[in-house]
Amino acid sequence: MHLERLIGLLEIIAVVGRPVSVAEIQKASGLPKPTCYRLVQTLIDQRLLDQPDDTAKVVIGERLIRIALLGKSDVDVRRCAAPLLKTAATTINETVFLARFRDSRVEIIHVETPKDPARAFVHPGIGERPLHACSCSKAIAAFAEPAFQDHILSKNLKAYTEFTQISEADLRAEFAEIVERGFADCDQEIDIGIASVAAPVMIGNIGASFSVGAVGPIRRFGTAYRHEIGEKMKLLSTKIAGAIQLSNVSEVQRAD
Repeated sequence: MHLERLIGLLEIIAVVGRPVSVAEIQKASGLPKPTCYRLVQTLIDQRLLDQPDDTAKVVIGERLIRIALLGKSDVDVRRCAAPLLKTAATTINETVFLARFRDSRVEIIHVETPKDPARAFVHPGIGERPLHACSCSKAIAAFAEPAFQDHILSKNLKAYTEFTQISEADLRAEFAEIVERGFADCDQEIDIGIASVAAPVMIGNIGASFSVGAVGPIRRFGTAYRHEIGEKMKLLSTKIAGAIQLSNVSEVQRAD
């Protein structure tokens, strides 16, 4: 019964989708005030609920969001992100991809290509990408916890091409630049003649669990064009984050 009540409160807060006061939660749940306040405090203590400001209102916590994302399959993520990626690929007329961070690895999990039959495009492939030499990985690593960045930089980093950054100082400076401008780029760091841009997909307050980017031939993906595409990827990343979070809420509603 105790666990059932805790789950019920989490469902109420998740469906509302905004900071909620304990009084609102108590009214919606019908629980006695002392019981409701005690259960809410338990959820806060376990970081399943967070208090984002000084109003004492609560939202779904970082720990619970992380658990939900870890349990979400690639199929589930692709299902809610694919329509947005397809529209973007058609609109900007470039290949667009979605990457995921899990188990200390970054993998491209979905790709959409331009529909223009006259357009030459690059397909980045599916699967794991180097953490130091791909825009999709760097967009995630730049916003990661310092311990994970240290983990990346402590390795014997491979220089795939003459343009691959492998020094700790250069990569730390690049991570800082990525955070400042909001997107990462890769200028022929893995394959000569190919460049890409990616923006982090921020879910709640747990950092970047995904990244979304575009890839193409260097003859189109010059510095100015990469910055232009980077700004578009930032907007797309916000839409994808919203779609993933909305799918989480929908799952809660269906379970209810």
